[in-house]
Amino acid sequence: MRSYLLLLAIGLLWGSQFIFMHQAVAELAPILVAAGRALCGTLTLALLCLLLRLKSEHTPWRTYMLIALLDATLPFIMVAWGQQYVDSAIAAVVMGCIPFVTILMAPLLISGERITKSGLASVLLGFVGVVVLFWPKLAQGMNAGLLGALAILFGASCFAVGLLMIKRFAKDHPVVVARNILCCSAVQLLIATPFMADLGQLHLPSHRAIGAVALLGIFCTGLVYFLYMALIQKAGPTFASFSNYLVPLFGVLLGALFLGEQVQQTTGFALALILGSVAMNQWAQQRRTRLEAPCQVS
Repeated sequence: MRSYLLLLAIGLLWGSQFIFMHQAVAELAPILVAAGRALCGTLTLALLCLLLRLKSEHTPWRTYMLIALLDATLPFIMVAWGQQYVDSAIAAVVMGCIPFVTILMAPLLISGERITKSGLASVLLGFVGVVVLFWPKLAQGMNAGLLGALAILFGASCFAVGLLMIKRFAKDHPVVVARNILCCSAVQLLIATPFMADLGQLHLPSHRAIGAVALLGIFCTGLVYFLYMALIQKAGPTFASFSNYLVPLFGVLLGALFLGEQVQQTTGFALALILGSVAMNQWAQQRRTRLEAPCQVS
């Protein structure tokens, strides 16, 4: 029961980030939201590492800087910028494409990974889901809404590649890795802020916007990493990966509930196709693992 509660908590926290992002970008420039989120997440994970007495044993900072650029800096900026033009429901479903992108990129970045026939079928199904999701905006031409959705998709793709690089290079405890990545991202975003925002035109944001950034960093960035690592230790990475199914679902539901967003029929259909593609790939991997196990024993 505890594992299922952790799974639901992760899905709820990651899915709720789009509501807080919607509130934050209404008053703050996307780069400021991204930098604030990274800073709050870094402080949260640094405190967790201190409480758990976790230290870095191997810290290749150049690699961490590259991973941070892909896994945090670019996604934070792209999602914040894109949510100026799209509903949180659309943003949530687009971010649900992360496993779909991972399926495509894994054979290129991880030795031994390959796309099977069932994997290819799941990729095609996911691609159809993305087309269905974007179709209403595609029919209207290249407008701001379409560009916003594409920006979020680019951010999701960068995040997926960053996750694959973590599996390949990271040597430390997962919570330490997450802290180091967010720390590098915060440095990158703070350096970029003067070039991407007119600091002379800044005004004091409302308590609501400041609170949204703080909640994004503490809960939707820092705490959710901690819960994810705890779930991996308790139930294994396969079970933890099911959270990818819940993020877009919670994002769509929370956007409709708290922001009054209308869920279009195409959005629901696209969500079903994308989640179906990930579920198909997950089933194929588990089936392949069961078939390979007797061969390894013999």
